[in-house]
Amino acid sequence: MTEAQGGVRGWAATRKGHLSRLRFTSLRLRLVVVFGLVALTAAVSASGIAYWLNREAVLTRTQDAVLGDFRQAMQTRAGTLTAHPSQDELQHTAGQMANSSQRFSVLLVAQDADGKTVYGSSGGLDGFSLQDVPKSLRAAVTRKQQVDSDNKYAYHLYWQRVVDHGTPYLVAGTRVINGGATGYMLKSLEPEAKDLNSLAWSLGIATGLALVGSALLAQAAASTVLKPVQRLGVAARRLGEGKLDTRLRVSGTDELADLSRTFNYAAEALEKRVEDMAARDDASRRFVADMSHELRTPLTAITAVTEILEEELEAESGSMDPMIEPAVRLVVSETRRLNDLVENLMEVTRFDAGTARLVLDDVDLADQITACIDARAWLDAVDLDAERGLHARLDPRRLDVILANLIGNALKHGGSPVRVSVRPEDDRIVIAVRDHGPGIPEDVLPHVFDRFYKASASRPRSEGSGLGLSIALENAHIHGGEITAANSPDGGAVFTLRLPRDASALTEEAEKDTGKNGNAS
Repeated sequence: MTEAQGGVRGWAATRKGHLSRLRFTSLRLRLVVVFGLVALTAAVSASGIAYWLNREAVLTRTQDAVLGDFRQAMQTRAGTLTAHPSQDELQHTAGQMANSSQRFSVLLVAQDADGKTVYGSSGGLDGFSLQDVPKSLRAAVTRKQQVDSDNKYAYHLYWQRVVDHGTPYLVAGTRVINGGATGYMLKSLEPEAKDLNSLAWSLGIATGLALVGSALLAQAAASTVLKPVQRLGVAARRLGEGKLDTRLRVSGTDELADLSRTFNYAAEALEKRVEDMAARDDASRRFVADMSHELRTPLTAITAVTEILEEELEAESGSMDPMIEPAVRLVVSETRRLNDLVENLMEVTRFDAGTARLVLDDVDLADQITACIDARAWLDAVDLDAERGLHARLDPRRLDVILANLIGNALKHGGSPVRVSVRPEDDRIVIAVRDHGPGIPEDVLPHVFDRFYKASASRPRSEGSGLGLSIALENAHIHGGEITAANSPDGGAVFTLRLPRDASALTEEAEKDTGKNGNAS
């Protein structure tokens, strides 16, 4: 059953591939349709003209031969009858006339000596009769015309084609010039009709073959023309996937070859541009990392000095000169700010270089959030709504960084109290941090996670570095989560953190990708 199902799936996939290549918007189908329409138009036109010419030729030839024999028989046979022949004489003469090589039926009509209309038919009493002759033809035959210089005879030969029960016939009639019998002739055109039907079938078959041939020719032409285009599409798709070394093999001097060369030039220029940008980006990251490391050494010494100065400020002896106390406090504050900035820059550099890794542990979310709040003395300003026993496998240090940035940002720019709520959602954990401040301006919302972005341009030297929310977002991303910012309908801003309950799978996948990249290089 498995092999059968695999065969059915393979057949379905192949059929789907053929149908996708012949979708109604494809160039291949359009080429086939255009070729087919051109071939069909040409074949139908040629067949129609050939049929019409042959039909006229066949019917005209047969008609002329039959009418010639009938006219000759009327002159040589019916012309020798008396002015008032008997029915037997008409019957005998009609039989002689019908023995012509054209094999047509004859009907003679005349008046006997008593003025009675008598008939003579080559087929006997049940043969060709006057009712078989159209009234219009009978009227034309018996109508006497004026004899003048342009018309030498009072009676003429008239003919007409009729169809009886699907069989075509030629009916003709004329009258003896000097008076006497009137003759009618009936000739079946069925043999000619069969010949014309055979010709029509032959032309139809030829038209069908021409259509099939044109479709095959169109398919071959489409394959020849569209194969380079298909290769170009595959190459463009590979280029879009980041395989910048993709190139096309160029052969020929036509427009498609020129297009392939242009693609290769563009791909080469793009590869060089990306390499240059990557090199500059690597140099920039190295510069930031090196600068951060170089700053840490003097910052360590400066931090030690500022701690001593801070102890002097907090001492009750009052040994600090009141004149320099503001300056010392400013130095202490700016040193802390510079130290935080250097740490944040190093963290950002690790994210940009892709060296940031998760150290996972089983975390009780309520305990983790409580510890974060307690460590920063925010217990009086933060309300926590989280049930005990809700666990997730996350990186505790990075989760602490996220929570500290979100809660600290809410306390700094929002309004107390700040409410932190935790709830499970399928296989994810949702942590919402809401303040009771004025909310985030609509023009600021799209940029709150941008690096070094500050909502107020008039406060360029605020305590924050503008990197906190960006680092929080990067830490959420490395877990496979997301942070969104919005304004609550009841007032205040709401930052919503969504994290997977278990980030182990994401870590294993990242390690596999790193191993693949290392092997490839």
